[in-house]
Amino acid sequence: HCEQLSSGWTAIATPIMDRHNDGITVYANNNNGNITLSDDGYIIGDLLADGMSFKGKNRKILLENLLLSYGAKNEDNVITMKTTEEHYAMSFHMFMQALLAINDMFFLNSPNVKTIFLEDVSDYLEENNIIYTSNFLARGSTGIEFKFDFQIAGRTSEILISSFNSINRQNLSSFLFDWLDIKEERIRQAKKDVSGLAIINDIEKPVDQQFLNALSAKGTE
Repeated sequence: HCEQLSSGWTAIATPIMDRHNDGITVYANNNNGNITLSDDGYIIGDLLADGMSFKGKNRKILLENLLLSYGAKNEDNVITMKTTEEHYAMSFHMFMQALLAINDMFFLNSPNVKTIFLEDVSDYLEENNIIYTSNFLARGSTGIEFKFDFQIAGRTSEILISSFNSINRQNLSSFLFDWLDIKEERIRQAKKDVSGLAIINDIEKPVDQQFLNALSAKGTE
């Protein structure tokens, strides 16, 4: 649902849910074909209101890396992205993925989480001398670019990996959509067997079996 505001911005109410199961609203401003997308400070403001801190070095780095990998910026705790009419659809998709990824940082807000799970996965790969590419971008069959945390490329096979500090219906659905859209296109482009892998933190709480079943049903592990 879109609503034109008196300020000249358009409020776009999406069906994509945040961690409160509320639909995320994005604000867009079109200035002669140059479009600015904004969350109006909602995502980071909500995290701060619930006691999340970004003072730690690791969390600052994670936030910066997430923004960079999706092409977004943090302007005084307002997440923004610049785009054009030509690239609007792809940019809107990437902007929503950035909001979801930052929204998911709430699950780091626990004294029991001593390291960021993404770093744990990266450390594991390096300790086992596995050569990988981080923040791997690839274009799917719809023409939209998707980001995976890691890509492991072999001579005849390729693994696309996403890590989850906490798995829920929203980020599971997002991952499966990305995977299904990219799978056949990557097989065609890379001419390799391509598999998807979700690495999930189950230390804080067990993973719901129905989520694992959904991953398996769609050909991922």
